[in-house]
Amino acid sequence: MIQLKGLEKTVKTAAGTTWLLRRIGLDIKEGEFITIMGPSGAGKTTLLSILGLMDDAWTGEFNFLEQQVQKLSRSQRAELSKKNIGFVFQSYHLLDDLTVFENIDLPLSYKDIKKSQRESMVCDVLDKFQIVGKKDLYPNQLSGGQQQLVAIARAVINKPKVVFADEPTGNLHTNQAREIMELFRTLNDEGTTIIQVTHSEANAAYGSRTINLVDGWLVSDSAHPEIGAAGKVAG
Repeated sequence: MIQLKGLEKTVKTAAGTTWLLRRIGLDIKEGEFITIMGPSGAGKTTLLSILGLMDDAWTGEFNFLEQQVQKLSRSQRAELSKKNIGFVFQSYHLLDDLTVFENIDLPLSYKDIKKSQRESMVCDVLDKFQIVGKKDLYPNQLSGGQQQLVAIARAVINKPKVVFADEPTGNLHTNQAREIMELFRTLNDEGTTIIQVTHSEANAAYGSRTINLVDGWLVSDSAHPEIGAAGKVAG
């Protein structure tokens, strides 16, 4: 599904060039549940943004669903993302001028789905997340935890091929967090690829594979034990 080879990203600062990712090589198969971990500043969110087709300022090779991303235009990348990706942002990224119902419906509006079916799907997810009573409210009328629930519901409603999640339960209490992770597990069991960034060992335990980054280098991959102390060279 996803192959990275020699992927790197730098930024220019007053002190010179800063490396955010170094020589990342990665092969992700369809149906995996992957956790990306590492200390702050390791490059976790940067890698997630690139994998989610949200960042095009990088070098190297990146194949996504047999398409060479580095050769696609921005509009082609956007179309590829729209059809195949669900993204749960750490800071929600809901549209302030849309209601809860409309925010959740947004991904469905890009697909060839009848309005009545879309309404039924939105109602189902509102019920599943126990936010039916919030459907006509706007994001600024919700608590942080409620906004995160809406954001996650929006990301998974159309069952995308892959869901990228950046600290998906950071603003939720323990029971809600467990429900969200169980939902991710169910989606994964149904064939959806899940790639999450988290500091939570409990969340990581839901995954089948853990990747660790340090200072932009891939230093360990539970699917490839040979990447260890020599990870900076092998990655």
